[in-house]
Amino acid sequence: MNAIGENIILLKQEIPAGVKLVAVSKTKPVGDILEAYNAGQRIFGENRAGEMLLKKDLLPDDIEWHMIGHLQTNKVKSIVSFVNLIHSVDSFRLLKTINDEALKIRRVVDCLLQFHIATEETKFGFSIDEAMEMIGSEEFSKFESVRICGVMGMATFTEDNSLVRNEFHALASHFRMLKESYFANIPGFREISMGMSDDFRTAIEEGSSMVRIGSLIFGERK
Repeated sequence: MNAIGENIILLKQEIPAGVKLVAVSKTKPVGDILEAYNAGQRIFGENRAGEMLLKKDLLPDDIEWHMIGHLQTNKVKSIVSFVNLIHSVDSFRLLKTINDEALKIRRVVDCLLQFHIATEETKFGFSIDEAMEMIGSEEFSKFESVRICGVMGMATFTEDNSLVRNEFHALASHFRMLKESYFANIPGFREISMGMSDDFRTAIEEGSSMVRIGSLIFGERK
């Protein structure tokens, strides 16, 4: 078996059964994705709508495509017909656009609310107050074509593991607060997408249900 396939198998041996592995395939060629696919991987995460669109038509139909990067509202229409999960819903405007475009094609799109948990200002996402204000709004209650399945966040890029742990702990707390306040009777609200190649073990310890791993599978980006 090739190195990519071996990496997939090793990761799946380490990651607990209840945690999903999203293989981050951004910038990677179709051949690399096929190697991961042939090792049993079915969930792939892309950062750019255009790249996802190009790859989708060259790869098997049973792949689950996850949008994990910042999504511009003008790109929603291009992926809304096939994307399995949008991790990066970071504004009310974006969620409304997804709902509007999905409504046109009579589809319900699964989404995660992205929270800003890192110290870096460059990261996108809601605060817990902003998210609760949105979810409690009358306009949100009328959305028919989006399903909120949980939360997503990116920790600070640092070697300070205690800081990373605290940020993941905060995201898990946001999830529990939203679950209790708004989604208590909705079993589909269950995902905490956090953890990447450098910090997925800490993320799992803090309650992650979905890890987004690229370099440990495909090697470092050139």
